[in-house]
Amino acid sequence: MDKKRKICAVITARPSYSRVKTLLQAIKEHPLLELQLVVAGSALLDRYGSAVDFIKKDGFIINEKVFMVLEGENKTAMAKTTGLGVMELSNVFYNLEPDAVLTIADRFETIATSIAAAYQNIPLIHLQGGEVTGNIDEKVRHANTKLADIHFVTSEDAKERVLKMGEDENYVFNTGCPSIDLAATILKNPTLDYDPIQKYGGVGADVDPSKDYIVVMQHPVTTEYNEAKKDVLKTLEVVDALGIPTFWFWPNVDAGADGTSNGIRSYREKHQPKNIRFFKNMEPFDFLRLLINSKCLVGNSSVGIRECSFLGVPVVNIGTRQNKRLRGDNIIDVPYEVEAIKEAISEQLTNPKNKQSSIYGNGDSGVKIAEILSEITLRFHKTITY
Repeated sequence: MDKKRKICAVITARPSYSRVKTLLQAIKEHPLLELQLVVAGSALLDRYGSAVDFIKKDGFIINEKVFMVLEGENKTAMAKTTGLGVMELSNVFYNLEPDAVLTIADRFETIATSIAAAYQNIPLIHLQGGEVTGNIDEKVRHANTKLADIHFVTSEDAKERVLKMGEDENYVFNTGCPSIDLAATILKNPTLDYDPIQKYGGVGADVDPSKDYIVVMQHPVTTEYNEAKKDVLKTLEVVDALGIPTFWFWPNVDAGADGTSNGIRSYREKHQPKNIRFFKNMEPFDFLRLLINSKCLVGNSSVGIRECSFLGVPVVNIGTRQNKRLRGDNIIDVPYEVEAIKEAISEQLTNPKNKQSSIYGNGDSGVKIAEILSEITLRFHKTITY
């Protein structure tokens, strides 16, 4: 029997775990692969909804934790965090001696993973390359692509773009997105079988999930981080005025997160909205059940682009964060203007959930990727002397 190949997956942010949960499970269960799991960055920080407890609850063993996020939540802190990440992750890979390293998408912490692996001649696997968003995340995503050896993209559009960057067609695979695997499972049993407030607490109004409700997930835009507070206040004003029950999730750690968080806190303290409950995090399946039972998602999260397109959940996508990204017919795009946001939400509240799309996969990506890795990693050999 072939020796197991050690695949080291690095989770650097709360959403990244749900993106690759099925892939991690498939690697863990594959007879020719061994999963090494590193949790780093904001995925370790409670203020952004630490993913550690959820990861452990799902039965995964965390091999290493890397604390690397500098306070500041601005572009300088992001740059320094990336540098610290390169230093720390280099030691982690040196000690774990993986046969390949897996990095995900486009967050600023992911480029640290790519650099630390590439400069040690460790084959790098990149998920979700080739997509465009029009901001700094797109630059990081394409940089990860050029540092990577093996590419698992989520659409034919993305595959074509990666190939145009000059990557070897023998190592570029359109497998869809593993996050769709979870969404496909939810479609089989979409019942909201838990009370979000009872299970996760949160702060704010006592929202009844048995009534019509919306979900809001709005992050700062790294290239517009000075506008973060002003932008979130506009969304808060609209949602508060509409009065519909709302489950609102905390932003991620990108530059401008302090402005978004400050805007939420100041509005909550001043206006005490009677229809909004705020949360840091939820288990992936719980979040998707909350989402599929909602009337619509509001904000600028990629969840609206990916999972909601598959589930058919109506989305009001605000601003430029998802600019140029391939999207389904479930989305209405609006600028950060109060009236435009209000009109779009009102329209989506009346739209049925019948605009489902499989542009990001069919729900079997994790198993596909693990099987390809079991075959393709045989072609790579480490050239590092430890």
